Amino acid sequence: MGAQIFHGIDEVAAAVGEHLGYSGWLEVTQERVDAFADATDDRQWIHVDPERAAATDFGGTIAHGYLTLSLLPALGAEIFDIDGVRMKINYGTNKIRFLAPVPVGSRIRCGARIQALERTPKGANLVTAYVIEIEGGERPALVAETIRVLVG
Repeated sequence: MGAQIFHGIDEVAAAVGEHLGYSGWLEVTQERVDAFADATDDRQWIHVDPERAAATDFGGTIAHGYLTLSLLPALGAEIFDIDGVRMKINYGTNKIRFLAPVPVGSRIRCGARIQALERTPKGANLVTAYVIEIEGGERPALVAETIRVLVG
């Protein structure tokens, strides 16, 4: 199943409050975690030292919280997209919470709901509520409310 496509701001506005579905599952590999550590210079051992991390309550390495957050654009694009606008610009977040660690080797997926849409003179501000779930996990890894500027 492909992403739901909204054709313009009016269609997005009509979907406020709707749960749009889920992305596919994505395995979080040590290679991805190591690449993120290299890109951000965040090489904390709980992320990059499997031997040392194995002795912790986590039982192994875990993904950076910000790595999980950084996957929202890609996973979200599997759920929905908007055409009929000139630009879509990340503006920020209202809320981010890291609720559970993501063990390396686990699989995650993203759910999305259109939270709000505020019209502006040049388009709209779109608020989307995302949840990143861990396959078999009791709690979500992450909840986030993001804001995108849609320029008509």
